[in-house]
Amino acid sequence: MLWLLLLQVLASCLWPGHSEVVTSFETTCPQFFFRETPPNEALEPQKPAWICQRYQNQYYFATLYDRKMRIPVYSAYIYQPGPGKRPKTWLVEPQLMGPTYPKTMEKEWTLINRYNVSLEKLSQSQAILHDYKNLTGLNRGHLNPNGHHDDYSSRMATFTLTNIVPQDEKLNGGAWNNYEQQTMIRRTQGCSTTYVIVGAVPGNNYIAKGRVNKPSHLWSAACCVVDNNDIRAWAVIAENDKNQVQLLTLGELEDMLTELYGRGEVSLFDSDCPRE
Repeated sequence: MLWLLLLQVLASCLWPGHSEVVTSFETTCPQFFFRETPPNEALEPQKPAWICQRYQNQYYFATLYDRKMRIPVYSAYIYQPGPGKRPKTWLVEPQLMGPTYPKTMEKEWTLINRYNVSLEKLSQSQAILHDYKNLTGLNRGHLNPNGHHDDYSSRMATFTLTNIVPQDEKLNGGAWNNYEQQTMIRRTQGCSTTYVIVGAVPGNNYIAKGRVNKPSHLWSAACCVVDNNDIRAWAVIAENDKNQVQLLTLGELEDMLTELYGRGEVSLFDSDCPRE
């Protein structure tokens, strides 16, 4: 009996550092946040899941996931763009079903055929590919875009449905894409490290018969370290039914998100990141 108790204690000690669905970003994958400081609790949904996004035994970014809305609240990553092919395979997050499942993201097919997971069980914990079939005017919008990564594995890691929201088709291929591919290149000139957090504000509409929320807004914020004495920041927000992106200061975005989420004052980055 004592042996069993010791084993349980040991397992509980080891668990947070080695899992993918974790209890806190501060202890498992803090490297994706400026000064290792994640956003504050004002963004937390009713049923949160903290995911250190792991592919082939390596962490690539962090996602706060809304289990109820079945969309990410935000994804946080370090901006490292580079040339490369766009992956075509979509992955899901096994540990949203429970800690006994694989720690790394997998294909739906793999979970169904190798781990005997039913699609019904998988769909209870997260969005699945079928939820995004036959959309009209919407498509799968990355929060953390694959083009902001410099090798195939890191790009592949962004192709998880826990990093995807139903996004307005014109916005995704238009003004939002321009921000991701052009504005970010201009803004990051001279930066040694750029920390990015991209998020989605839950809206009043749903896809897949009410299973997956369609966000009302998409937003992105960046904190860029030039050197120890020079830190820059900028932000954008877009309504998810218009092909327009509004450029803001970090402080302006935090004020808007405070109103939109209505859960208290939002802080996205450590206080050393300039709000003006």
